[in-house]
Amino acid sequence: MAKSTIRPGADAALGGFGGLFDLKAAGFKDPVLVAATDGVGTKLMVAIAANHHGTIGVDLVAMCVNDLVVQGAEPLFFLDYFATGKIDPAIAESIVDGIAEGCRQAGCALIGGETAEMPGLYDGSHYDLAGFSVGAAERGTLLGGRDARPGDVILGLASNGLHSNGYSLARKVVEESGLDYAEAAPFAPGRSVGEALLDPTRIYVRSCLAAIGAADGGVHGLAHITGGGLTENLPRVLPDDVAARINLASWTIPSVFTWLADAGGIEDRELMRTFNCGIGMAVIVAPDAANDVTGVLEEHGETVFRIGEVHRRTGEPVLYSNGAA
Repeated sequence: MAKSTIRPGADAALGGFGGLFDLKAAGFKDPVLVAATDGVGTKLMVAIAANHHGTIGVDLVAMCVNDLVVQGAEPLFFLDYFATGKIDPAIAESIVDGIAEGCRQAGCALIGGETAEMPGLYDGSHYDLAGFSVGAAERGTLLGGRDARPGDVILGLASNGLHSNGYSLARKVVEESGLDYAEAAPFAPGRSVGEALLDPTRIYVRSCLAAIGAADGGVHGLAHITGGGLTENLPRVLPDDVAARINLASWTIPSVFTWLADAGGIEDRELMRTFNCGIGMAVIVAPDAANDVTGVLEEHGETVFRIGEVHRRTGEPVLYSNGAA
């Protein structure tokens, strides 16, 4: 599985005390390294309860590499930490298969990791995962995250469900609704609750790198929409003197989110602050680059919505229209 992730700079050989990566062989001349680490939160508990482990590794990679690409960095390599009470070889293989798939999608090499068997700390085959990824960009090309200006267009890239955030609340709603993860999902015809909630996090690396390269400076910021939703993640890439105005009518919120809101009695404001609500990545672009960037993103398989604009700030950093958020 690791060998399937080979890329220039890494041969994906495993077994040593550390993984190696050759930046020169990868084509970099004066690189700045960018590192990220993350996990998948309590989505693991859904995977364990549903006994479906094949995509959780994709989530693990996605949560790290999507955080790298928002800074304009190309993910280079990935390492994982897998801890469990007692190793189940079939489960471990399924997880690593997902990690390798995520690495292939992101174009990074799986160069190592750690497997820890800790009976007493973890119950039986219950497990936890953490991921670590390093990327690079040539010096002077990183996105600063503070280049947005009034008049910029905000594009939203469609998510693939909940991704890897908000599962503590989602699990509570499922529990209080009396549903089992094996039962039919009321928000996804033909699928079980577990299958639908385990849709893997979308990896935006290749599409966003292509957009950055094609826009010639027209991409002013990227925001990975994770825990906190648009409400808390957009301000991380906005200067203090500007705000994002989001038109809630510009995309259709997927049925899983509307079901959670109805079944759990979740107010719109809390829904937008907890979940991505259908937008997994926000791209802030210059107005004259918006059409070209949209075209590049769509060519790379993204569903793109024009969800808002950047304005001078007079109040909150994120404002919503055509909705109660």
